[in-house]
Amino acid sequence: MPTLKIVDRDGVEHAVEARAGLKVMETLRELDYGVAAICGGMCSCATCHIYVDPAWLPKIPAPMSDERELLQELAHVKEGSRLSCQVDMTDALDGLRVTIAPDE
Repeated sequence: MPTLKIVDRDGVEHAVEARAGLKVMETLRELDYGVAAICGGMCSCATCHIYVDPAWLPKIPAPMSDERELLQELAHVKEGSRLSCQVDMTDALDGLRVTIAPDE
C-alpha cells in the first residue's frame, strides 16, 4: 500500500497508508485534517484543495479544464494547487507529499 505524506493546517506532517486506485481525496476525507470533500469528488466544490509538493508535480497528470477553473476562483491558489478529488493515488506515487490548503 502506498504512503501519503500529509501536512495538516497546523504544519504537522503525517504519513498514512493510501489505497492505490482511489482518489487522494478519499484518503484525506477519512482523516481529521480539514478536507471536507463536500461534493464527494465531483470536482464542483473545491473543499478538497491541497498543495502538491513541487517535487511531485511532474509525476501527476496536469489538471483538466474544470479543475483549473475551480482553482482560479480560490483565494489561496498557488503553484501546486490541486483538488485532491482529481488526483489518483497509485503505487508509483508512494511517498506523495501534500499540504492541506487553508479553508476558503
